[in-house]
Amino acid sequence: MSFIDMERLRATPLETVPYDYLVVPNFVRADRLQDVLKDYPDVPGPGSHPPAVLDIRGDFKALMDELDQEPFRKAIEEKFGVDLTGRPTMYTVRGFTRATDGKIHTDSETKIITVLLYMNDAWDSDGGRLRVLNNGTDLNDYAAEIPPDGGTLLVFKRSDKSWHGHEPFAGKRRAIQMNWVTSQAVVDHEQGRHARSSRFKKFIRMITGKAA
Repeated sequence: MSFIDMERLRATPLETVPYDYLVVPNFVRADRLQDVLKDYPDVPGPGSHPPAVLDIRGDFKALMDELDQEPFRKAIEEKFGVDLTGRPTMYTVRGFTRATDGKIHTDSETKIITVLLYMNDAWDSDGGRLRVLNNGTDLNDYAAEIPPDGGTLLVFKRSDKSWHGHEPFAGKRRAIQMNWVTSQAVVDHEQGRHARSSRFKKFIRMITGKAA
């Protein structure tokens, strides 16, 4: 049985103000979410961690495999009017957020489409809710605010005005990030950088018992 609700994605309209994005609550089917969460990998600390340095297994792996298949890519192409044929994908996994995370940004120019799949239970905190912003200076001037819970999907097309960020939150905040990017060189560089950081955090946790 599928982990993701493609019909829900296809039925969700594309928002175009202030930039192209869409939000799909319960994109991970409610009856499968806990199956995925039980196999969520042990993430050694804040920041982004490439799958290659994590223990990806079971239903979590099955979910990621499903995201990497043609039906999902085709649905994103149709929604955003882009051709992603031959464009490589890049994944990172997050487990925790620092109080200093969430600053306003647009994502790098090497990213074409950003996919964020939030993998938390009910979200009670005011912080950590990603905001689709109308500008690059005011975190309170936003078009949408997305709680990172319940298998919610956020997808946006990167542009010079794809501003987003969130109020500070420190603690567990699980998310899968997937990007279609401009070239394999981008994947190699970014995954290598994140892998080195992840290994360092594992080392620090091993010798201190605390996350880096």
